[in-house]
Parts: sequence; structure tokens; C-alpha cells
Amino acid sequence: MPRFTTVALAAGAALLVRRAVRSRMTSAPLWPLPSLEEPVSGYGRGATVPRRVLVTGRAVPAEGVVELRLEGERLPSWEPGAHLDLVLPSGQVRQYSLCGDPGQADVYRIATRLVEEEQGGRGGSREVHEQLHEGAEIEIRGPRNRFPLVPSPAYVFVAGGIGVTPVLPMVRAAEAAGAEWRLVYCGRSRTTMPYLADLLRLGGDRVTVVAEDESGYPDLSFLGSVPDGTAVYCCGPDGLMDAVTAAMPEGRAPRLERFSGPAPAGGTPFEVELRRSGRTVAVAADRSVLAAVREEVPGLMYSCTQGFCGTCRQTVLEGEVDHRDELLTDAERADSMLICVSRCAGKKLVLDL
Repeated sequence: MPRFTTVALAAGAALLVRRAVRSRMTSAPLWPLPSLEEPVSGYGRGATVPRRVLVTGRAVPAEGVVELRLEGERLPSWEPGAHLDLVLPSGQVRQYSLCGDPGQADVYRIATRLVEEEQGGRGGSREVHEQLHEGAEIEIRGPRNRFPLVPSPAYVFVAGGIGVTPVLPMVRAAEAAGAEWRLVYCGRSRTTMPYLADLLRLGGDRVTVVAEDESGYPDLSFLGSVPDGTAVYCCGPDGLMDAVTAAMPEGRAPRLERFSGPAPAGGTPFEVELRRSGRTVAVAADRSVLAAVREEVPGLMYSCTQGFCGTCRQTVLEGEVDHRDELLTDAERADSMLICVSRCAGKKLVLDL
């Protein structure tokens, strides 16, 4: 009987392994190409593990802005500066900063401004505004934090429009820590600036409001004399972040959060060898690696096309990469790239595809 039990258990385990392997292979983004024992391409980091959450609240903190309250079980903790990936009903992935209270367990809050197509929108914000209402279930990944709040005795925050969302929990954290801080908050008008009343209640005259319809553009010259040891943070339109960077003292740089990716094309043409499939594709100067490779591997996974979500990450076997993403760490860049935006710094790349 013990021997029969052992054999039965072994047979059952083998069946489970075969089923797991079959599931792993058929779900691989490059199926029917060979699936490796350890996934090395086409997968995000552990922080991108998907979870389902429920929309339990919806508010309008400013004109054209919607805030969502998301609830789920055993949601990971987070710190100011963190963001979520939202997998929208269409399958698109978009990134939104967490703007709630990190101490509130199993609740996330995000906010997004509606950006029309003629303003450069790609449909993600419209999906949030039109399709995500109370009772809707949605998949999230994260949170991840590439914009962490470092310990400091003093802070200067500069926020533009919806760029205030990661800054809001930072200001609250700085206040709770007893640090000195000031905020320059810019926007088209006061009615379009989310959480303005909250910030004024919290900071009083430490908050400088620069509404374009009232006073034009902000005077950032004070940044040139910011004392050493003061951490400067900025999130907002590219023009504002460029202006903050230019105003900093020589040799110092602000900490920035960008959610608009660099142009994927530009530079010189090169070749990409797909080692596992034995094919080579040409990448023109005005095309991305992703666009060229998808002609050979149509089912290749991708989403944001801006170097943020990590879906298109691939392992680089040979060649020098011109990294243009906003996601990978230096260690990860040593052997991988996001093919939606990054390019080759030479004549040829070899990918594990």
C-alpha cells in the first residue's frame, strides 16, 4: 500500500507538472517559439503582477479631472511617488500616480485628466472618464516607485496641473516629518487644478499658486539659490520640468517624474537579429524596434509604446543599446531593453526572440 501511494502521488505530480508546462508554453508571448525554463523576455518585473480591484468611489477634484477610489484585498503598501499600471477595458496600459494616503490599507486613489486626441491623447484617459464607474472591476499592476521621496530636512516641490498627484502625498509626508517645504503649484486656471484647496489648507502661504489666466508663468529664479541639502521635486508638463532644470544651481538637478515618453524613432538605421527564430529585421531611422520586429513576430506583447509599462521588455544578447526608457534600472539595462523606445547605438542588436 505505501508503494502504491507513492506511485500514485508521483504520477499525480507529473500530471500537474505537464499541465503547468503546457499552460506556460501556450501563454508565452512568442508561442509557438520554444519556451524557456526561465522567462527572460517579454515579461515585466515582479511589481507588475496583476491584481483585480474594484472601483468603489469616483470624484471630480477639478474641471476635467476624475479621481477613482480602488479597493482590493491585501494590496501592497506604497510610499509617496509610487504609481500604478492600469489595464484598461480595451487592454491598453496606462500609468497613474497614487495620490491618496499610504497608511490607508487596501485602498488606492488615482486621478487622471481627460486629454483629447487633438491634444495628444491616445484614448486612455477617455476610457477612464467614460467607462470606469463605481462597481467596475479593473486589473492593476504595481505599485512601483521610480520617483521616491528621499529623506531631507527641506523640500521644494513644483507641480503642474495633474502633475500634482504624486506631489500631494509627498507634501503630506514632509509635513508629517516636520521638514521645511514649499510648493509652487501651476495650472491653466484654479478651476483646473486638482486638490488646490487641500494643499492651501495644509500649507497656507508655503503654497504659491500660479494660475496662468491670472499671473502667467511661474518665476522659478529662486531655484538658483536653493540651499544645499534641499531636495527639489517636479512633476508636470515637459516645458515646466525643463524650466525647473534650467533654473537649478550649476551641478545640481531636480528629481523629475515624466509620463510622456521620448520619441521612439530617430537616429541611424540598424539591424536586429532574432536569435531564437533565426530571422533578421531592418530598423529604419524613422521606425521603432517594436514596429519592425512585430512584422516578423505579430503576437509580440506591448502596450504603452512610451517606455513606461515594461510589457515589451526583451533580453539583449549582443550589441550596444541606446536606452530611452523611463523604467529600467541600470542593472536591468545591462542585458535588456524596452523595444518600443530604445534603439541600437551601433549597427546591430541581437535579441533573445
